[in-house]
Amino acid sequence: MAWTADELYGRDGAFLDGLDERNEAFVVEIPPNAHMWLSKPKVLKIPARNVNGRPKKYPRLRRRDQQPSEVQNLAKYSPVFREQTPQRYRINDTHHGEEVGEIRWETCWRKTHTAKLVSKQCTLIVARNVLTGETKYFLSNRVPGRDGWSLRKLLRVAFGRWPVENCFREAKEELGWDHFECRGWRCIHRHLYIAILSQLFCAQVRQKLSASEDVLSGELLTVGQVRQAVNVFLDSITLTSRSQPTLPRRSPPPNLLRSPQRPGVQVPSKETSQATCGARNRP
Repeated sequence: MAWTADELYGRDGAFLDGLDERNEAFVVEIPPNAHMWLSKPKVLKIPARNVNGRPKKYPRLRRRDQQPSEVQNLAKYSPVFREQTPQRYRINDTHHGEEVGEIRWETCWRKTHTAKLVSKQCTLIVARNVLTGETKYFLSNRVPGRDGWSLRKLLRVAFGRWPVENCFREAKEELGWDHFECRGWRCIHRHLYIAILSQLFCAQVRQKLSASEDVLSGELLTVGQVRQAVNVFLDSITLTSRSQPTLPRRSPPPNLLRSPQRPGVQVPSKETSQATCGARNRP
């Protein structure tokens, strides 16, 4: 459908250029200080005639278009965003309930690392969480209303990372996915496979035993509850050992339990030893 990523990949222009070259759709989160144009900048490809001075490299951007603006400043000061009425969408269904966001969007262009210098038309999405007030910025190389894409579809991709991150969190906290107490490629991958298969088993049991899929109903089992139930079941199973029975350990002879003494030597008692030590420590 489309690629999605966090700010780490959203700030990487070469990564986005590679997706554009392969004609792959993406909706990635970008940092607030990312630079964009709301109007397409002009690219100069032919040098002007009768120009004195040092020759300039072409193609190049027009002088007044060389500095794009930060997306946080565009969302705050640009008339395009200030005069736009935010649209409310349900962006996430979390364990704490529904998250509603105020959405504003506008077409934009970004600077590329290729000879084109300017990307094709993109979409800048500004999403503000109504409850927390947090604002996130997303960039997509698809425009609503074209090629079957809509704003709701872009938002579904943009906020589709939450189930994946929640899956990773459950695997780490409940199933020990991040407990890499091993070395070697095979050992690490075996640990990954076992953790992922365990999570798949827990998810199937959770889906089978849950009476409702409503998060707020309180009837949806958690991965932790499924894991605890499986542990109780495994502890209750009694398996007969196939190994040979071990022989009872023999106790040593009584004479070996006593410390050997030479004939005619008397072992001092505890009181005698304390008295001797105290006499030696006197000045």
